[in-house]
Amino acid sequence: MTLSVNPVGEATDDARVLQSMGYKQELSRSMKPFSNFAISFSIICILSGGINSLSQGISGVGGAAIGIGWLIGSAISLMFALGMAQIGSAFPTAGGLYHWSSILGGRGWGWLTAWLNLLGLVTVLGAINVGTFYFFMGAFGTTLGWEPNFQTQAAFVIGITVLQALANHFGIKLTAFLTDISGYLIFATAIGLTIALLAYAPSWDFARLITFKNYSGPLGGDVWPATQSMWLLFGLGLLLPIYTITGFDASAHTAEETVGASSAVPKGIVTSVLYSSLFGYLMLCAFVIAIPDMDKAAASGGNVFFATMDAVLPASLKTVLYWAITASQFLCGLATVTSASRMIFAFARDGGLPASGALKTVHAKLKSPVAAIWTASVIAILFTLYTPAYTTIVSVTVIFIFISYAMPIVLGGLAYGGTWTKMGPWDLGPIYRLVAVLVALSAALILFLGVQPPNDAALQITLGFLVLTAVVWFGFERRRFKGPPVTSMGKK
Repeated sequence: MTLSVNPVGEATDDARVLQSMGYKQELSRSMKPFSNFAISFSIICILSGGINSLSQGISGVGGAAIGIGWLIGSAISLMFALGMAQIGSAFPTAGGLYHWSSILGGRGWGWLTAWLNLLGLVTVLGAINVGTFYFFMGAFGTTLGWEPNFQTQAAFVIGITVLQALANHFGIKLTAFLTDISGYLIFATAIGLTIALLAYAPSWDFARLITFKNYSGPLGGDVWPATQSMWLLFGLGLLLPIYTITGFDASAHTAEETVGASSAVPKGIVTSVLYSSLFGYLMLCAFVIAIPDMDKAAASGGNVFFATMDAVLPASLKTVLYWAITASQFLCGLATVTSASRMIFAFARDGGLPASGALKTVHAKLKSPVAAIWTASVIAILFTLYTPAYTTIVSVTVIFIFISYAMPIVLGGLAYGGTWTKMGPWDLGPIYRLVAVLVALSAALILFLGVQPPNDAALQITLGFLVLTAVVWFGFERRRFKGPPVTSMGKK
């Protein structure tokens, strides 16, 4: 197997690690550590999920969903990030979670993780782009005379997804450049929005951030069905930060394109979650403080962001912020295409997908997995056409993606110190076992919350997929699928 070499003929450390896992360097390894961080930070994009899903918190228990709920939801995401960082440092491949589960638990677990992660990435791409449509309509739809119907949504989502795929088609250097810009843009816009909201807020009532009120049913614009359970409402509000702070596995999926991956990947995963949690918290706390009337805001339901912006900010400033948010959301989708396509590429490389021969190909000149890029984009479009409801898409996304996150982490907890003794530069030590337990409990909570009404259709979709995968695995793939080429490299 041929190694990538530097100008003096010595193999790079990254290529050596990749070769030890049974793969040769095919993708262009040109991403710097900041770019690895930026791609996860761009997919998390607090200006996408944090805004488009805001009503899930405000129309539940009010300001406390942000002041308290955001911190709890962020802590849950951070647990997953810490677990993924530990494994990503030891096994830095484009397959990411799929490869990790295969090494730590066996090829069957790897195969299931791959499908869950792949579906999670494709559905999150759909959720991001549908959310971008809703935001664009709220910001500019009336001015442009657009009708908020299914046909307009479909045309918009198809259009921006094709543009995102085109940018990815032309290689990781262009993608990394755009996601680097996205990282800076998200920082600047979040800070600008925070300052503007605080500057124009009618008053500063910090008590709102710890105040609970039942806004279920009509009081909250029917975002959640009427219930007397404040615990359930508060739990449902956790879907806001949990959905927003996801997608950080992108740092792992671009490991084979990152210089110094064993250190850069775990750092990219954890820091993207920490910065998103902090800046998202400050931004949304400022939003809650700026709301003129909490009861009216909650009653506006899915329109809570625009209703508040219209009531508080000057038109010219508001327009500038709207364009910056739209651009950030578009780049968020672009980074998600990158992550999803690398997952498809890695799984196909091991023969795990139909038409794997085509999906694992890398363009000779562009060094990008072109077929995988367009496949991810087309599937995401088809999913949004089948399930156009934004909240259902979000619930399905959260369930699939966090279960796929949990599987290798839990398997790692079981294998730690036994079949897995060789760690990477990022090593939590024995505390990793505690992280794995917390991740397992969090995954169960997310599954429960994700299928509550009005998103109970998510349960049908999840159960249907699990039944289908069981039939496919035991009926066909268990005999055919060999898994990654190396499944014992976790030992010293």
